[in-house]
Amino acid sequence: MKILVVGDSYCPTSAFGEPFLRLRSNHDVTFYDLPDEPDWRPASPSELRLREFLGSPGRVISQLRGHDVLVVQGAPVSDAVLDAAPLGLVCVARGGPVNVDVAAATERGIPVAITPGKNAVAVAELTLGLMVMLGRRVAGSMRHVDAGGDYAVDNYEGARWFGHDLDGHVLGLVGYGQVGSRVATRALAFGMSVLVYDPFVDAASITAPGVTRVDLDTLLAASDYVSLHARLTPENRGMFGAVRLAAMKRGAMFINAARAELVDEDALCDALESGHLGGAALDIACPSPAGGPRRILATPNTMVLNHIGGSTLETLRRGGEMAAAEVERFASGEPLRSTANGVSLAERRGR
Repeated sequence: MKILVVGDSYCPTSAFGEPFLRLRSNHDVTFYDLPDEPDWRPASPSELRLREFLGSPGRVISQLRGHDVLVVQGAPVSDAVLDAAPLGLVCVARGGPVNVDVAAATERGIPVAITPGKNAVAVAELTLGLMVMLGRRVAGSMRHVDAGGDYAVDNYEGARWFGHDLDGHVLGLVGYGQVGSRVATRALAFGMSVLVYDPFVDAASITAPGVTRVDLDTLLAASDYVSLHARLTPENRGMFGAVRLAAMKRGAMFINAARAELVDEDALCDALESGHLGGAALDIACPSPAGGPRRILATPNTMVLNHIGGSTLETLRRGGEMAAAEVERFASGEPLRSTANGVSLAERRGR
């Protein structure tokens, strides 16, 4: 079997190298690092369905002919890519294959394997770090020092930066999947109690002591920290606007380590500037408005990161391991563990 592993500037093939070494003993494995092509623009209907990609389909096609399996992280996989080789499997080393035309793959009977939860540990750990930093007003203290403010004066200089412990406070999780459930485990270790809103998770799976499933209104009214871990859908786009932010407990902290489109950023700024919310941390924010400053950057007790939630070396290696395991299952005829389109190997071989 011929396997093409395509890396990119975010996830180079070195992240796949060790996991795929064991496949080399029985299969032909080729590694190719896709160059960035920032000037390439999608044109065909299939290409226009792709999001969050790096490189161009043409570069992938140039390396793909004759291969049976395509493994990618951010490379664009359009219908033209799918037709460039007799592919039996596309494996995407990420939880959501937004850079793949999944519908086109389904039409061709090609399973699209994914690696859900590969970055869950990294995002969960960052979320707890952001909660500590918000509660303890770390960002403001650091900015004070960076701007030349006094420090190392005496043992009482922290008086102007009084904050809160996490211990004894309530965390509200909007989303209890791979990331949210791990955030809950870590928050319990900090002595917090956890409220969960996730209409897609069976209540029977939320059984840990200290974790309670509630409706969204109850969660917002009772939580000292509200953290978003929901996957973006057409139904929940903008779910945190002025009304829901106003329903939050006064002085509560808001964390978004999921998707920017879940939040109305202007409404969040209003809530922070009015003092209704005590602070916010965003790992992912809306694109910068053309020619204007970011309002969110000037709001009190706010931290904005450049989407580093899953950016750990362990995440890349875990994605490579999970992808290699799916390719091994495919090669041996075993059922795939996680697919985005539900195409089974039996269906594929029956075509």
